[in-house]
Amino acid sequence: QVQLVESGGGLVQAGGSLRLSCAASGRTFSTYAMGWFRQPPGKEREFVARTRWSGDSTYYADSVKGRFTISTDNAKNTVYLQMNSLKPEDTAVYYCNVLKRGTYSDPALDYWGQGTQVTVSS
Repeated sequence: QVQLVESGGGLVQAGGSLRLSCAASGRTFSTYAMGWFRQPPGKEREFVARTRWSGDSTYYADSVKGRFTISTDNAKNTVYLQMNSLKPEDTAVYYCNVLKRGTYSDPALDYWGQGTQVTVSS
């Protein structure tokens, strides 16, 4: 019903920037908030940021607040994650997902996409 495709990851030096994209398709995704998650190597998946398609109700994990910005392009059905001042601890596979109604960060879909790898070197 909903397909999400992440892209934009890569290798970057500490202090650098990347912009991740999440292209969404489906009939019902626009009624849900969207979120970015990440899973560092050897660690659990964690919430990063969320937004509504309108651009309101944004929220960020403390670890990325002030450095990352989530935004939307409704015409392209795409959610972006602009990542600035990257740190080695930002290294992870980044995923997007639809969020459950009434929650800040719970994923609504029972599946995850391939994700996009972000590697930040010292």
